[in-house]
Order: sequence, then C-alpha cells, then structure tokens
Amino acid sequence: MRLLMAILIPPLVFFTINRPFQGLMCAILWLTIIGWPVAAIWAIYSLSQYRNEELRREMEYGRRYPRY
Repeated sequence: MRLLMAILIPPLVFFTINRPFQGLMCAILWLTIIGWPVAAIWAIYSLSQYRNEELRREMEYGRRYPRY
C-alpha cells in the first residue's frame, strides 16, 4: 500500500514514516511536472530505507533478548 502511495502521492509517504520536513520538501518538488518522477523515486528509496531500519531494529532486539 505504501509503495503505491509512494508512486502516486510521494509526499504522503514521508509523513507516514515520521519524516515531515522531507515530506514538505518532496511536496514542493512533487508540485512541478518535471519533479514528480524524481519525488516518486525519492519516496520509494526512503520507504525501502525505512523498512531496512525496521528489520535491523527487530534483529537487534532478538540479539539482546534471546529466546530459550
């Protein structure tokens, strides 16, 4: 769902991943016709980085508290 949102409405993705300043900058870029593809690519890249950070946090949590 967020991937589709990143393509169609790129600034909204930044607000859902708690990056409001980048969302505002992306909105300015998104409003131009030439900047729309760049804004979409930026949103997709940021979304993938956010997912990687979430996975990394989960892995670190598992290392600190091993299950026996």
